[in-house]
Amino acid sequence: MNGFSGAGRERRSAPDTPLRGRVAVVTGAARGVGEALSRRLSDAGMLVALLGREEETLCRAADSLPNRTLCVEADVTDPAALESAARRVEDALGPASVVVANAGIAVGGPFASTPADLWQRVVDVNLVGAAHTARAFLPQLTRTRGYFLQIASTAAFGAAPMMSAYCASKAGAESFAQALRGELEPDGVTVGIAYLHWTGTDMVAGIDDHPVLRALRRNQPRFARRVHTPAQVADWLTTGITHRSHRVYAPPWLRWCQPLRPLFPAAVARISRRELRTRSRTELAADVGVLGVGGRADWSAHRSGSRSPTIR
Repeated sequence: MNGFSGAGRERRSAPDTPLRGRVAVVTGAARGVGEALSRRLSDAGMLVALLGREEETLCRAADSLPNRTLCVEADVTDPAALESAARRVEDALGPASVVVANAGIAVGGPFASTPADLWQRVVDVNLVGAAHTARAFLPQLTRTRGYFLQIASTAAFGAAPMMSAYCASKAGAESFAQALRGELEPDGVTVGIAYLHWTGTDMVAGIDDHPVLRALRRNQPRFARRVHTPAQVADWLTTGITHRSHRVYAPPWLRWCQPLRPLFPAAVARISRRELRTRSRTELAADVGVLGVGGRADWSAHRSGSRSPTIR
């Protein structure tokens, strides 16, 4: 391929929105929310650069989009790879006006039983990778007076046992984005934070195998247990991007949870403690593992030392 996907098949009737004709970058775009959001932004008339670890899956997703795209296999924890990707995006599509730090992985299981390098990898991808993404694309966003969206999670509301790395990284990503917002506003760059709840990606496909997550969901109100499709979440995120929102809630009712956040840690602790008492340490240790196909692909590539970006 010549570096573009979808060239020559521009969408003839893309809606006339503030996004039309602009360039978007989405990390973790091979599957799940990242893939769905890339599609939704392309449908809105944007030129989209998809970044991720799974080259074949990533570029297949790019090939299916209606507008011009760029497919870049890159590890968000590798600053040099992201700097190279940023140059490729600008050369091929133009400077980015929207950058979405979506790449993320999760591991379930007790902290004491989780290998240190696996725990570190979750933090590196979800938090440090977001910072590397911002650093690589900030020069472009400053020139375009663009929008940076950090994908966070309700895991930042109340940390769940057996998910320590994920919860810590998402809370850190939220704080990072809040700090970055104050720094970049004078330059005309807006920073948004998206809070995602239960979303039907492969990361939550095995939720019933993880006792704490299963118990937390079971104890939520019926409306809060609903698992939303990546396409629905992508619609909410696209609306937030269009309006350059400081906060994007997926689903929207999460906005009413913000004032209640001081209550959540105690509630989560009480539910988790009751559930964990029913299982032995041996049983809990057996639950250690990377959640989802995408997370396992990242962990496998990381352990094999595959870090060099591939551009198509």
